[in-house]
Amino acid sequence: MSTRDRPRALPLSHRRAFVARHTRLRPVDGVPGIRLHLADEVEPVWRATEEATGVEGAPIPFWAFAWAGGLTLARYIAEHPDTVAGLDVLDMATGSGLVALVAARAGATHVDAADIDPFAEAAVRMNAHANHQHVTFVRGDLLEDAPPAVDVLLAADTWYEGPLADRILPWLREAADAGTTVLVGDPGRAYLPDPAEAGFERLALYDVRTTTTLEDREVVGASVYRVRRSARPGR
Repeated sequence: MSTRDRPRALPLSHRRAFVARHTRLRPVDGVPGIRLHLADEVEPVWRATEEATGVEGAPIPFWAFAWAGGLTLARYIAEHPDTVAGLDVLDMATGSGLVALVAARAGATHVDAADIDPFAEAAVRMNAHANHQHVTFVRGDLLEDAPPAVDVLLAADTWYEGPLADRILPWLREAADAGTTVLVGDPGRAYLPDPAEAGFERLALYDVRTTTTLEDREVVGASVYRVRRSARPGR
C-alpha cells in the first residue's frame, strides 16, 4: 500500500470543521423537528474527503445526506414512538445519525449510533448537538462480532452493495433470532433480498423526498420491514 493509499488520521476537531465547511444545517423533509448538517451535492464533498484523507476512491460520504431508507425508517419511528420508547436501541450504519436521533427523541432509553466512517462520528455528534439529543457513537465494523444485546436494531440503506448485503443479512437474522426487534428501511436497492424469502414483514411504505443527488428520482418509495425470527422445527 502506498502512502497515498493510507487514510490520513484526522482529529475529531478537524473532522467537525470539515463537516461544518461542506454542509449546512437544515430541516429534514418529512421528519418535522429534526435538522441535519447536509451537503447540497455529492461530488464536491466526495472530492474534498479524498483530499482530506489522502485516499483516492474514498467511500461515498453517506453521512452528508438523508437517504431514502433512513428517511422512511425515521418517519416510521416518529409515527410509532412505542417502537423504541424505554428501550435500548442500536442504529447500524448510522451515517448522519438521522434514525438514531429520531429514536432518541421518541424516548429510547439509550441509543448507540454505529458507523465505520470517522467523518460520520463528527456528523453524528454535531447533529445530536443541533437537535438537543444524546446518542453514543460507536465506531467500528460490528459485523465482525455477534449482534449486541439490544432491544431494537435499526438498519437503513444497508443494501447498496453486494459484499455488505451478504454480511449483514445473516447478522440481522441472528439478532432477530436472539429476540431483538430488527427494523430495516430501504427503497428497494439492487441487493435488498426478496422480502418474502428473507423473512421480512413490511410494516409501512412511504414516499420520501431525498436530499441526495445520487438517487435517480427526487421522490422515492421506501419500505420499513421487520425481520422475523427464523422458523424452527416444532414451532
